[in-house]
Amino acid sequence: MSRIFLTLASILGGFSVIAGAFGSHSLRGQLSDRALEVFQTGTRYEMYHALALLAVGVLLARSPSPQPLLVAAGWAFVAGVILFSGSLYGLSTTAAGWLGLVTPFGGVILIVGWALLAIAATRPSINP
Repeated sequence: MSRIFLTLASILGGFSVIAGAFGSHSLRGQLSDRALEVFQTGTRYEMYHALALLAVGVLLARSPSPQPLLVAAGWAFVAGVILFSGSLYGLSTTAAGWLGLVTPFGGVILIVGWALLAIAATRPSINP
């Protein structure tokens, strides 16, 4: 599982940089200031959670035994990024206003990921 999370973290981090560059260079002038701000929020949160997922992958790699809470946190970060950042990308670049209904669900899943990571960190089996 560690290898999967490290790979996904790398992909999400790289995509965040690509999306940020795309937003800064290609979308500036194409989108309203508000839409560009929404897009940039998506890139920022994607990077934050790529780094969180990277930490989960490293913790799992160092763990001598399976860590279900860490695994759940990792999958929550992946799902949360897809729903939160993905909906913000779509919301800012399309007329699909319904995507605004998806964003809070992604945010809640990201919060759940952080809560799971916090709980996992209190376990004696986690060796940071």
